[in-house]
Amino acid sequence: MIVCIAEKPSVARDIARIIGATSAHDGYMEGNGFQVTWTFGHLCTLKEPHDYTPMWRSWSLTALPMIPDRFGIKLIDDQGIRKQFAIIEGLMQQAERIVNCGDAGQEGELIQRWVMQKAGAKCPVSRLWISSMTDEAIREGFQNLKDQQDYQPLYLAGLSRAIGDWLLGMNATRLYTLKYGQNRQVLSIGRVQTPTLALIVNRQKEIDNFKPEPYWVLATIYRDTTFTATKGKFTSKEEGEQAFQTIEGKPFVVTKVEKKEGKEQPPQLYDLTSLQVDCNRKFGYSAEMTLNLIQALYEKKYTTYPRVDTQYLSDDIYPKCPQTLNGLYQTKYGGVAPYAALIKPIGGKPLKKTKRVFDTSKVTDHHAIIPTGVVPQNLSDAERNVFDLIARRFIGVFLPDCKFSTTTVLGKMDEVEFKVTGKEILEPGWRVSLPTSPSKGKGSDDDADAAPTDGDGAKLPHFTKGETGPHTPTLTEKWTTPPPYYNEASLLRAMETAGKFVEDETLRAAMKENGIGRPSSRASIIETLFKRHYIRRERKRLVATPTGIELIDLIREELLKSCELTGIWEKKLRDIEHKQYDAQQFINELKQQVTDIVRDVMTDPTNRRITITSDEDTKKSKKGKKPPQKQ
Repeated sequence: MIVCIAEKPSVARDIARIIGATSAHDGYMEGNGFQVTWTFGHLCTLKEPHDYTPMWRSWSLTALPMIPDRFGIKLIDDQGIRKQFAIIEGLMQQAERIVNCGDAGQEGELIQRWVMQKAGAKCPVSRLWISSMTDEAIREGFQNLKDQQDYQPLYLAGLSRAIGDWLLGMNATRLYTLKYGQNRQVLSIGRVQTPTLALIVNRQKEIDNFKPEPYWVLATIYRDTTFTATKGKFTSKEEGEQAFQTIEGKPFVVTKVEKKEGKEQPPQLYDLTSLQVDCNRKFGYSAEMTLNLIQALYEKKYTTYPRVDTQYLSDDIYPKCPQTLNGLYQTKYGGVAPYAALIKPIGGKPLKKTKRVFDTSKVTDHHAIIPTGVVPQNLSDAERNVFDLIARRFIGVFLPDCKFSTTTVLGKMDEVEFKVTGKEILEPGWRVSLPTSPSKGKGSDDDADAAPTDGDGAKLPHFTKGETGPHTPTLTEKWTTPPPYYNEASLLRAMETAGKFVEDETLRAAMKENGIGRPSSRASIIETLFKRHYIRRERKRLVATPTGIELIDLIREELLKSCELTGIWEKKLRDIEHKQYDAQQFINELKQQVTDIVRDVMTDPTNRRITITSDEDTKKSKKGKKPPQKQ
């Protein structure tokens, strides 16, 4: 009998239906030579400290660092998990072959491998590796099963990540809690969460310490158009007034009119982070909410595998794209087909194919998030919003470039030069696929990092070189402004690029190698910071609490809070996955780093303590009351 093991009951049911295992039993389906069973996500976890030795049960500084000679796994202590595992174990002990049908990623590989190890499976194992849950993809996957050994590096990367997080998290959390936590609050330290908190705290300090400075801008209004002095800002009012007096009463003369035509390519397809960013900006969805929504769309077969960090498709997807577009063409909400008019002009013709979209060399395990072509039914409003973004982005890459013209007009009075630039859309091209009225979600915060507008820019009146006329000069006092608070969209971008906020798609892609955390884990990291009372929301702003600020101030070890160093760790884990780095070396380096951290903190002679922030304090802060005081 061949035993197939999926990550969720719903996924197992879909697989069982396709391969003919239609007879239901307690904890599995059977038929056609197959038994299909399932986990509930993680059934196993790394052993806790007290599982290795009784002396690690109680929290004690003298027991640190805790470094097991050999790491082991155990079942999660839950009655339902124990029952399902007993069923899995019985099936695997009798199996002639196992098919690992876990999610096709690092975490999915780890989940299923641990279960097989715990169950003592001895038979050969094959791997089902698919990027969507459509019937066609499942059938194709079973016709092309892989050898599990091909995914050994993926498993080693996942295992290294889990062990690394255990070593750092268990030791540093106990260390800081015992040393600085007043024995009242656990001070959670993590390889990803602490550098992420440091990003928020450091930005907040920049804002708090910012001293606004005045500057003056010289402009003039000519033919209802505002021209700005090319000299830029005046740092003193006297200098600005002197320039103002130079031009006052003198005619404005147009010295140059330059018109350039340009093209704008469609945005690249979505990876998980860019989708989370757009959903936060347009609808106010948290990163976790977006991940849950896109996961649901994937399990309903409407979109492809979501936990991806590439924005490219492999070349073998290109022949399937007309079929996908046909599914979108037929999609209707309330009797209205929102995509039909967009797809009609490109229907029946060879689709545009560019390296910006189709590049097999940029795809490893999975491609960008796209629709599957299955016509969606009964979507919630939130699911429809997410699907709509993905559908329009997919359609857009096959539409022509947007053609525009940029007009630059220069003018002069005396020796002072002025400039204005306008943009005119000549052919909208892919821009017709943009949502007609992008909406901002509840809690929108206009002073947070805003999304670039989709507007066409101001179209200028017709100007002629040499024309002249009266004008109205202005000298406006302005003040420098601090950087914006992080919101979830800008924080996700900063995590993706190791602390550097990068909007340019090409540059951002180059920096992904050194990002903080995985795309699939960033949402849960942000939620952990909320649960630990390290940060709170003020509208869309992410604001650090006194506990969060003091924790970062307390940590002297750059290793624990540096984006760059954490980014290097992420790259090493990716290199392990690609057979370019040794997993044992990674673990050994971490053991040494943890030992050094423990030694440094233990020798801190100060008597510092951290402010305790409770649920009640967080609520009070939202209402503008005084923050918690040190106890």
